Amino acid sequence: MNRPLTRGELIDWTRLARTPRIGPLTFQRLIGRFGAPAAALEALPRLSHGAFTPPDAGRIEREMEALARLGARLVAACEPDYPTLLRSVDPPPPVISLRGDISLAAKRTVALVGAREASGAGLKLAQTIAHDLGAMGFVVVSGLARGVDAAAHAAALETGTIAVLAGGLDQPYPPQNLDLHTRIVGRGLVVSEAPLGAVARARDFPRRNHIISGLSLGVVVIEAAVRSGSLITARAAADQGREVMAAPASPLDPRGRGGNALIKSGAALVESAEDIAAHLGAAPRAFRGAPALPLFATDAAAPLDDHNMARLARLLSPTPMHINDLARLAEMSLPATAAALFELELAGRAATLPGGYAATGAAAYAPP
Repeated sequence: MNRPLTRGELIDWTRLARTPRIGPLTFQRLIGRFGAPAAALEALPRLSHGAFTPPDAGRIEREMEALARLGARLVAACEPDYPTLLRSVDPPPPVISLRGDISLAAKRTVALVGAREASGAGLKLAQTIAHDLGAMGFVVVSGLARGVDAAAHAAALETGTIAVLAGGLDQPYPPQNLDLHTRIVGRGLVVSEAPLGAVARARDFPRRNHIISGLSLGVVVIEAAVRSGSLITARAAADQGREVMAAPASPLDPRGRGGNALIKSGAALVESAEDIAAHLGAAPRAFRGAPALPLFATDAAAPLDDHNMARLARLLSPTPMHINDLARLAEMSLPATAAALFELELAGRAATLPGGYAATGAAAYAPP
């Protein structure tokens, strides 16, 4: 069901989504099983044996009022204003905050990401591509980081850009980009999954990266080390069925090795906005992301047995693994794997993460 929520429904929806140790997949299955957030909240103490405590409704209401003063608001994944591309991610972030021109998320979007300490050539390429993509009608998505992200945002301000934050909408990071953030708020769109007031931590950036790719038809990497957040975004894009593209770089520069490795692995080699547009197609490209489970509709749980539950639990570790890989290794169907993860998460033995990943519960929810 795709409709605006009442204020009370949105508060309940956000309380369930913000409950510690309830990940996006478990949230989705709770909504699927009980049909509405209020019913899921009522059943949660019984299902989790009192282990999960949702945030107070007053806390969410105060956040909504503070967002309104900023000219922002919460949007649930079942509402019409929720970005269509991001809704196709399986599972999507249950609730996000939006500040600025929401219509930008409905246009053709391309993510440009890359090194924070980019070379002059990398920065110039990011600026040129972002400017030219904007002239072609694309909206540029990035993460407001130093380097390539900031260069791409600044070059696309006139035509449309979307910044995704790891912290709350009122906690932009890094401090060097505060002025750029203000300019994007005035002309573009700022998106966050984090509660208002949340300060970004290292473990929050992969969640941000999944939203960057989820909002986009494709991701372009311009300079990235082999171990970098840009490659996390590229991997998320591949998992979500988005197009992965990279600009080639000198093999003598470590900042280019990650992008070159992507090209070797099958990413499209692009050198200009024209290359990107040709790769995506002249019209909005159909994306291959799996559809989300129906919202506000009951869903029968897949049958489980203790053997399958134990086998799946043994495969989990502090290192996140995609549900597709878990299903293959456990020799279980995807519905059965999702159902087992749902039960394991309610028992505190697993945690579902953005992008369809899962890990042991203690690892995913360790304090900062």
